[in-house]
Amino acid sequence: MAITAICRDCLWNGAEAPGDGRCTDCGSRRMVCDPELDQLTIAHLDCDAFYASVEKRDRPELRDRPVIVGGGVRGVVSTCCYVARMYGVHSAMPMFKALKACPDATVIKPDFSKYVFESQRIFGFVGELTPLVQTLSLDEAWIDLAGTERLNGGPPALQLIRLMKRIEDETGLTVSIGLAPNRFLAKMASEMDKPRGFSVVSKRDAQAILAPRPVTALPHVGPVFGKTLRSDGFNTIGDLAAADVKDLAKRYGEAGLRLHDLSHARDNRPVRPDHDRKGMSAETTFNTDLTTAEALEEELWPLCEKLASKARRDGVASRVVVLKLRRTDFKIITRRITAPEPIQTARALFAIGRDLLKPELGRPYRLIGIGMADVVDAVEGPTGLFASTETRALKTETTIDKLRARFGKDAVVAGRALRK
Repeated sequence: MAITAICRDCLWNGAEAPGDGRCTDCGSRRMVCDPELDQLTIAHLDCDAFYASVEKRDRPELRDRPVIVGGGVRGVVSTCCYVARMYGVHSAMPMFKALKACPDATVIKPDFSKYVFESQRIFGFVGELTPLVQTLSLDEAWIDLAGTERLNGGPPALQLIRLMKRIEDETGLTVSIGLAPNRFLAKMASEMDKPRGFSVVSKRDAQAILAPRPVTALPHVGPVFGKTLRSDGFNTIGDLAAADVKDLAKRYGEAGLRLHDLSHARDNRPVRPDHDRKGMSAETTFNTDLTTAEALEEELWPLCEKLASKARRDGVASRVVVLKLRRTDFKIITRRITAPEPIQTARALFAIGRDLLKPELGRPYRLIGIGMADVVDAVEGPTGLFASTETRALKTETTIDKLRARFGKDAVVAGRALRK
């Protein structure tokens, strides 16, 4: 029997959607209906205001209050709850602007150990349905449920609604899900009804839904490219869909071909669990501007420790190290270098970061960051007499990781950190 309607509350499902929009069993209006419902297999799951939701769950007294997760007078908003968003607060907003917009907000310093734990729980549930899960971050992922109907007892839509209920029941957190025939449409669908939403975009309706949306709703079309497209007469996705593919290719090269496909709701990218992460980084904003090499290096070292520890935990390494600085006029400076071998130690990151920093000294900065680009799976290096400096440092830092995991992060403190 084909399934074209499912109740999100009681899981009733049937071949025909109720005429009045209410579930025939429980009367709920939370119905998911589409003629192609049981044919769609690609989903995008997005946790609702993830960090803020974790904090609100753990502090019930904040349930109805605006909550901002961030830090420092000159830091930025990591995320905020939906109450705070009603005041105009959003992710990456400078904290001083966020507090000006919402002065009554409760500000909470991020606790990533909690967020990682909850992320692992949630995606552990997802992994029980299918191994085809491509995570984008701690709080979102694409999921391919093709061919899982018999194994999991129902079409992907039904599996996902059960998943949403399980996540909410067992973690106290909510997610929004988009279901579609491909990754692009699934992600767009998940953003259409938040929080706690479940949206469907089928092939039949995709172009009609896309047509009135601005070109900046397309992946990789940021403000600059969007301005170029608008100046060329392409204001909406529908405008791109109506354009000749040869004209788009002539104007924008490969990007033009990609725009043509997306505007016609075509996206053949598979869900790739082994998708290589392009990069990872750590940064901090200072409460007061810093100028001297000593002061900047003191801030750089703990970032190197944090990033290297994460790289080791994730089993990745990189030869490309990136230093990031933000000047007092908010201009961002980035410098990068390729190391002779893949690295994943704080010692190596700091040595390279310090060298990249030297030419930039002489003016005040408000932020410093260190990053690893083009990360790859870590491979064990030679040992014994042939061990490199990086291999020896890795052995030491791995031992420190184990001691900190057992006795706490302050159990072993590096010599440089003691100088603070």
